[in-house]
Amino acid sequence: MKALRNYLDRIKPNFEKDGKLHAFRSVFDGFETFLFVPNTTSKTGVSIHDAIDSKRIMSFVVIALMPAMLFGMYNVGYQNYLAAGTLASASFFEIFAYGFLAVLPKILVSYIVGLGIEFAWAQWKNEEIQEGYLVSGILIPLIIPVGCPLWMLALACAFSVIFCKEIFGGTGMNIFNPAIAARMFLFFSYPSKMTGDTVWVSQESIFGLGNTLPDGFTQATPLGQIAQGVNPDASLCDMICGFIPGSIGETSVIAIAIGAVILLLTGIASWRTMLSVFVGGGVMAALFQATGETTMEWWHQFILGGFAFGAVFMATDPVTSCRTEGGKYIYGFLIGAMAVVIRVMNAGYPEGMMLAIFFGNMFAPTIDHFIVERNITKRMKRGGIK
Repeated sequence: MKALRNYLDRIKPNFEKDGKLHAFRSVFDGFETFLFVPNTTSKTGVSIHDAIDSKRIMSFVVIALMPAMLFGMYNVGYQNYLAAGTLASASFFEIFAYGFLAVLPKILVSYIVGLGIEFAWAQWKNEEIQEGYLVSGILIPLIIPVGCPLWMLALACAFSVIFCKEIFGGTGMNIFNPAIAARMFLFFSYPSKMTGDTVWVSQESIFGLGNTLPDGFTQATPLGQIAQGVNPDASLCDMICGFIPGSIGETSVIAIAIGAVILLLTGIASWRTMLSVFVGGGVMAALFQATGETTMEWWHQFILGGFAFGAVFMATDPVTSCRTEGGKYIYGFLIGAMAVVIRVMNAGYPEGMMLAIFFGNMFAPTIDHFIVERNITKRMKRGGIK
């Protein structure tokens, strides 16, 4: 690392004012601050950061996402071999390699499009490259079905970066989570590629790995089966471990829990928000079960679909969630309850977590406002001020 530091120091004058490559100062600064902790604080966004700046925080979030991403790759291969009936004869390496090759292009497209726009925007405005897309770039591929075409993914990434980040001022200024916005863009623009029974299993062989499935092959998710009034054919163990059809990174509760532990131990995610999402979802699910609106066990809501993933990685986004301590409880409870309401009451939209977080982002500033006003009023009363 010392040699790399010396090399960067040697070429840095070329990118500073009057240097021959000064036009690319933002690009150099982006790479330098990603590789090394900056000596100066970041003044962009909603907070002033110390030596563990936003790039370091984003790096920890990416590390926390690794278990869900790696298991998602394996599950993509697992579902393909299972559907073809060749699972018993396939090795672990073959299954994982197939999933890796199926998912990798989506991650590359997400980063190339998103970071390309971020770099171009920073160069155009002569600003430092912002770090928020380090997380969004991996989140977006993990919350879509494996059958989503790459060109649709590219459109969604461009939409989220331009219309949900940059026009608001960039990282730290955005109202909505960019990954959520990308998912919503895809769902409402191309619903047939985001839901239904034909998008959850990769159906083509890749470089001799995997199987080409018959035309018209379908496979519903457990939530989709429940919405159709059919009992899921997956076992409880498969639901918890993640061996079920679903969005790439959302199926394994165990992998998501590992990521949650990393986020909580590093203090990056709020346990108040995370816990409140599960409490809100559990309360609402229990009410629906008690009133006969659904025969689904209330705790099944946590292990199916994107509930756990959304609670751990999306609802806890420090930019778009509530920042007041009391507000985090209300915000999380609202998201969990709304997700279950959407799932149970709208059979055409069995997965409600992402839409619930989208609405939660919308109400977060209002919740914070009332919490702050309440605290001000209480302090004024304690001070005898009317």
